[in-house]
Order: sequence, then structure tokens, then C-alpha cells
Amino acid sequence: MAKKETPLMTQYNAIKAKYPDALLLFRVGDFYETFGSDAIKTAQILGIVLTKRANGEGHIELA
Repeated sequence: MAKKETPLMTQYNAIKAKYPDALLLFRVGDFYETFGSDAIKTAQILGIVLTKRANGEGHIELA
């Protein structure tokens, strides 16, 4: 059985679809996070650590 996308990623992807050219910072608790290609760009620009997290369907980049 294939795993479904998490509710967080569903919401993130819906917002990202509306603003595909924006670098989306998404509030998760007390922090702001970026995912996927936005995380890669953010990590390069800010010089921060790029990690990965499970998103329900596998893993996605996170910064």
C-alpha cells in the first residue's frame, strides 16, 4: 500500500502551487521550514544545514 502525503505537506503543496516562484517559509510550531527545492535554495543562500524528513511518501529535503 502506498503511503499518503501528510496533512502538513498537503497544505504546503497547495500554497506552493499558488505561488510557484516564491520561496515559501512555512511555520511549523515555533520554527519556519522550507521543503524540497526551496529547502535546497534556502540552505545555499543562508549557509544552513540541509536535512531530510519523512513526508508520508518517502523523504523530502528540509531546511
